[in-house]
Amino acid sequence: MTISPRSDLSRVLSPRSVAVIGASNRTDSLGRAIFANILLGGYRGIVYPVNPQSRSIMGVRAYRTIAHVPDEVDVAVIIVPADQVAPVLEACGRKEVSGAIIISAGFKEIGAEGAERERKVRELAKEWQISVIGPNCLGVINTSAEVSLNATFARIPARPGRIAFISQSGAVGAAALEHAHAENIGLSKFISIGNKALVNENHLLDALAEDPDTDVILLYLEDLEDPRTFVELARTIAEKKPILAIKSGRTRAGAEAAASHTGALARSDEAYQSIFEQCGVLRVDSIKELFEYAVAFATQPLPHGNRVAIVTNAGGPGIMATDAAIRRGLDLATLGAETRTRLRAVLPPTASVRNPVDLVGDADADRYRAALHCVLRDEAVDGLIVITTPQMLTSLERIAVAVAGEVGAAPRRIPCFACFMALDDVGDSLDVLDQHAIARYPFPEDASRAFAALARYAAWRHRPRTEVAVFADVDREKAMTVIAAARAAGRRFLPEPEAHAVVAAYGLPLAPGILACSEEDAVRAAREVGYPVVAKIVSPDIVHKVDVGGVRLGIADDEGMRLAWKQLLSDVRAAAPHAALVGAFVQRQVGGGIETIIGLRRDPHFGPILMFGLGGIWVETLRDVTFRLAPVRRYGAERMVAGIRAANLLAGVRGAPPADRAAIATCLQRLSQLAIELPEVTELDINPLIVGPVGSGATVVDARILL
Repeated sequence: MTISPRSDLSRVLSPRSVAVIGASNRTDSLGRAIFANILLGGYRGIVYPVNPQSRSIMGVRAYRTIAHVPDEVDVAVIIVPADQVAPVLEACGRKEVSGAIIISAGFKEIGAEGAERERKVRELAKEWQISVIGPNCLGVINTSAEVSLNATFARIPARPGRIAFISQSGAVGAAALEHAHAENIGLSKFISIGNKALVNENHLLDALAEDPDTDVILLYLEDLEDPRTFVELARTIAEKKPILAIKSGRTRAGAEAAASHTGALARSDEAYQSIFEQCGVLRVDSIKELFEYAVAFATQPLPHGNRVAIVTNAGGPGIMATDAAIRRGLDLATLGAETRTRLRAVLPPTASVRNPVDLVGDADADRYRAALHCVLRDEAVDGLIVITTPQMLTSLERIAVAVAGEVGAAPRRIPCFACFMALDDVGDSLDVLDQHAIARYPFPEDASRAFAALARYAAWRHRPRTEVAVFADVDREKAMTVIAAARAAGRRFLPEPEAHAVVAAYGLPLAPGILACSEEDAVRAAREVGYPVVAKIVSPDIVHKVDVGGVRLGIADDEGMRLAWKQLLSDVRAAAPHAALVGAFVQRQVGGGIETIIGLRRDPHFGPILMFGLGGIWVETLRDVTFRLAPVRRYGAERMVAGIRAANLLAGVRGAPPADRAAIATCLQRLSQLAIELPEVTELDINPLIVGPVGSGATVVDARILL
């Protein structure tokens, strides 16, 4: 798709005039609610109620139709029955209205009849060049002092702030508005996109990229209209502004039979997770988390590292914060000797001067002030969490003032989080923290999670910039010849010898192998590649060879090869009597090393997706895999390898040598080039890719390809 210019949405998000078509005096109507929110919410433009049955709405002169409005109209908010939306939109087009926010429901969400209505709306919007938000949406809010528009039927207005929120669900959006208001969190924009008949998340991301009022972008998404464009946009925007997203639909992939492990797993939620990570989008699980992180991003500087210091007046919460920090990938900062000496000088003997710094239960504001003065000047500290539990003599407001004063006077800015674990008499102290832009959370785990999110995003922003490798030794023509022959024969599945030829053409390191069509061929092939060997059945009708007894391992000599040939054919014919048997692929057996998998699936929305994980039988069992969109850069390939849960296995454990992770990354980059240059390949599995110790490389043992 082509992203609309930002000017296309400027009048929708910052209109000079709004017509509410369907405005009503009926107190229980959406038309009344929306018109009242605009009129009473301080809108700086002109609002025109449109209703053919009323002379005025809430004391404001009403107009029979949009055509009767005497002045220009930037945006029409449409709240009429679904079957009337199309003619109303056409009238807006004749009026040269720039944008429309269609609140009305009754479109594709109700089935075929509604989908046809929505198709007509989309056609009219394109014909008349109207930027349509909705239908079936909650509306739009812009809290900028120059606009002050609340064109929604939400019951609670948004406070001004620096956070923009795009929601596909109106109900989730309404709940988010209430949560933000209750937590005193301000928003710059709120846009409910509903069915996305025309304007979708990509258009709005593009519009918010340069919005001077927005520092952080939040998303609630149920699907992505154009995932590839989303990734490209998000990667660019996230270099300047953090994007946090809830992507609902975290369901386990079905247990359908698939031609490749990659094909099955790339349809799962893990693929979305990895792709978000690739483009710098932080994915969260709940509205609560979304706003917790947003507050941190909107108020705190990015850290230079992931080392956190914890200052507390109680050991238990300090330990809880520590555990949560470690679970989220943070490190506990090691305070320097000089810092500890200074702390001993200002703290009682019962206090702990190691991280977490425990000020003990009777700590007052002065003790917090003295401790923070020391900790905030330690270069080993990248972020700070201050915890206070209520005691009889504790003044939370004084402690808040002390925290704010020391953070403000610190020689360098680092992220600072306050956790005041009290329910009563905390209002004034929280106001102090808010006024001084110190992120506050009710529990230590929340603060640890928020700092971890900042650290992850900062690491992504500061990641090495590498290029997409283009390997000169690739023989694309040879691969295309193999593919063309299969196409000519009407085949989608490439048997192993053909798959190996394609993989070899892209420079991936293969274990030597020869196709044998008879017992004598098999013996000659085994001698040529060198014992011990493996024999694998070759058939255009058999994808998973092991399932039909189509693999023999550890063949050591000619006699073993003859016996394996006979048993192989016998077992496969019994298990798959209708399969056409070409012969057996005789391949040198690769010993030792770690079995991994690399793969490719061409997704209809995302395009080519690469996968890496543990191979062999573990790939489906453990689902320990990572994904990236192709093309992948060197750093992206390295992150794929480092991103699996079993990464320590590749690093070497219990005396085992580290695996050649650089060789895996190179294989992934070669596979990435194949994915871009051979669009006919829809699925490809290399399983296993056996990886030896550092310097010894990796070897492709088995490959399968679907066209």
